[in-house]
Amino acid sequence: MADMAAVTTTPTSPPSARDTGRRFSFGRAAAWTAMGLIVLITLLPFYWILRTALSTNAGLSTDPANPLPVDFTGGGFARALGLQSAEEAIAQGGSGGGLDFWRYLLNSVIVSTLITGCQIFFSAMAAYAFARLRWRGRDKVFGLFLAGMMVPTIFTLLPNFVLIKQLHLVDSLLGIALPTLFMTPFAVFFLRQFFLNIPREVEEAALLDGAGKIKIFFRVVLPMASTPIITLGVLTYITSWNDYFWPLMVSYSDSSRVLTVALAIFRAQTPQTGTDWSGLMAATLIAALPMLVLFACFARRIVSSIGFTGIK
Repeated sequence: MADMAAVTTTPTSPPSARDTGRRFSFGRAAAWTAMGLIVLITLLPFYWILRTALSTNAGLSTDPANPLPVDFTGGGFARALGLQSAEEAIAQGGSGGGLDFWRYLLNSVIVSTLITGCQIFFSAMAAYAFARLRWRGRDKVFGLFLAGMMVPTIFTLLPNFVLIKQLHLVDSLLGIALPTLFMTPFAVFFLRQFFLNIPREVEEAALLDGAGKIKIFFRVVLPMASTPIITLGVLTYITSWNDYFWPLMVSYSDSSRVLTVALAIFRAQTPQTGTDWSGLMAATLIAALPMLVLFACFARRIVSSIGFTGIK
């Protein structure tokens, strides 16, 4: 008999996840297309602001639909930063009025930093009390506290203004910061959700080592909560930086005027030829740039923290 050769068959390996991900599918293409359109729609206003800021006012009036900068120039940024003389500003379509940009920027930094630091500190203490300390009526008080999230901000403007006026803090940086200086319902709720996820065994081990509640809070809980605290700090800083209506009600002079209100003053300085759109868009872009950079640096941490604190 002729020797028969054994035929061995090798099983085909299933396609890897990488190969599967590379396959074309209509759903995946549609999802990426929709995502690209959303990103394009989101970034288009910022590009149009930049395009307007790099154009001249005369060019904008003659060719308003041009997608590229018309008569490319950096004069708008120079007027926004106060680097042009009145004659140069008027020659380029500006009003010739001054904009003390650096003073307004410093005021915004002081107010936002003060609100962020104090609000995180006091909100963290309140959130720890609601999450860990046991006292009668704790859940009812927390529910009543959360009810403040349903009160529209417009309803609190007049009572806050009366209080600030009685405290003689009108037209001051402290008067701008005071209504949101200590805590907000959202900040307390946000940090409480994270504190509830911290294992009690960690605090019990610290108690066995002789640490008290205050030491546990500062030495154990706060270091473990650094990620949500940073996230809350970024969100609070952006919110206070972009606030407009309350600073407009309280500040009346350059000593307390923040950058968002200063942009409205710059808008009101309309020259005879029309609005200085180039300078206004340049000032708006400069004012928004720090917040865009801040959010871009911490965007992933913000998303992960919000997703984690929502799971209990």
